Amino acid sequence: MIIILKPDVDPSGPEVQRILETLHYYQGVTTRISAVTGTERKVIEIYVLGDTSRIPDEEIAHLPGVERVVRVSKKYRLIGRHADDQEAFGFDYNGLHFDQDSFYIFAGLCAVDTPEHVEMMFSALKEAGLVTSRMGAYKPRTNPYSFQGHGRKCLPWVFELAGKYGIRCIAMEVCKEAHIEEIYEELERAGRPTGVMLQIGTRNAQNFELLKAVGSQQEFPVLYKRGMGITIEESLNACEYIASEGNRNIVYCLRGVKTNLGDPHRNLVDFAHVPVVKSLTRLPVCVDPTHSVGRRHFAPDGIQEIFHAAAQGVIAGANMVLVEFHPRPEKALCDGPQALRLEELPHFLEDMRIVREAYLQRKDLASRYALQSMAPKMAAVS
Repeated sequence: MIIILKPDVDPSGPEVQRILETLHYYQGVTTRISAVTGTERKVIEIYVLGDTSRIPDEEIAHLPGVERVVRVSKKYRLIGRHADDQEAFGFDYNGLHFDQDSFYIFAGLCAVDTPEHVEMMFSALKEAGLVTSRMGAYKPRTNPYSFQGHGRKCLPWVFELAGKYGIRCIAMEVCKEAHIEEIYEELERAGRPTGVMLQIGTRNAQNFELLKAVGSQQEFPVLYKRGMGITIEESLNACEYIASEGNRNIVYCLRGVKTNLGDPHRNLVDFAHVPVVKSLTRLPVCVDPTHSVGRRHFAPDGIQEIFHAAAQGVIAGANMVLVEFHPRPEKALCDGPQALRLEELPHFLEDMRIVREAYLQRKDLASRYALQSMAPKMAAVS
């Protein structure tokens, strides 16, 4: 059960206290108060966990301060889109707003290698008008002898350069709880010139202790990547793990699934699930075309396969694109063969602008047709 409070209600006021006292009369339930940011207002919600079948909706709905009561009908209590609960929510971070209508491109290096390359990347992003990037300091690798990132020692100059070029948010993977603390400490030491979105990589998609760790802190939002070999339901339950610890500032990322059915691509592109995830949850949805395709290859139409895959996600309504670029892919220490070249950035951004505009036009068209189909029904009622 979710209890949505009226806009003017103080979470620490007498109305909320009375609601909590009423709920605690019913044994076997616990409550949690959470604030979520909508497109037009900030909403305070009370989550009632446990056996709520004995709690009458009408009694709670008539309590002072209650706007409405929503019965949770799906497994995803905190991230789910429940019956009669269609309002779009999101979150703000470092001057950026993320929700199911926003759109950002996080372009950058798969793995941080040299200050020169990082500065070239950030400089190109600033020239293109982007304030978001991806930078890997910690890199879990299949081969134990492969480069696994510079770790903490690169964070000071990465954060300094990000501030120099106006980057507001960097998507950065973490592999264990200690990495979160290292990022926090180095960001503080640098004077907070930028922000960080903690990334849960596909290899840690069901590392439940790590999910709890990123969920129990609310300093940084979380970018969760679907596990390469798990179902949508399993991955959404992983996001629920994060939210259940208190952090609901989550972006869900599709990055392809591991199966030879996707050959010759690195993974089978799963971007048709963008509208599925948006229907099941209230989370913004990201796509990662680089890891899905896994190679720089041009189709006969002259368009790169990575561009095509990214377009599939954006045309389906993706709110974020996570894509790898490198000034010198041949010198990259991780996934160089699949990284786009820096000189291709303007082309990629223009291509994504065209596709995003097409999605918005499709959305508008669907809205107009929906209104037309409702008109005869409204006329019959009147």
